[in-house]
Amino acid sequence: TNTLTGTTSAGSIVVTGESGSTTTNLQQGLCKHWIHFNGTGTVAILDSFNNTSITDNGTGDYQVTIANDMANDDFSVSGTMCFEATGTSSASRQGPAVNEHAVGSYQVYCGSNTTTQDDTAVINLQTMGDLA
Repeated sequence: TNTLTGTTSAGSIVVTGESGSTTTNLQQGLCKHWIHFNGTGTVAILDSFNNTSITDNGTGDYQVTIANDMANDDFSVSGTMCFEATGTSSASRQGPAVNEHAVGSYQVYCGSNTTTQDDTAVINLQTMGDLA
């Protein structure tokens, strides 16, 4: 099969859960955007899906632009970051702060365990919600 089509709505497929007593809407459960980028030196996208660009707004401050807009600005973004690309056990780690949602972008702030923002070597973000 190359295309799945719902019987009551073409874009909506319901999947029965493992116990057989619950259902999940497959379309709503899909990740609509993700990005993996280097936030130090010359900021660069390493890989992504449904993403057009990343902008370095200053130390620890990045603007992520989504290619296909979300339906509204109430979508969810989660992610991880690491200060060293090597991933050693001594590298500082904590989650990035995501704010200023718009239908086609969001702002990401990264910092160490202090109150200052810092550039981060590895940033991974995933976006969940409805596409426009």
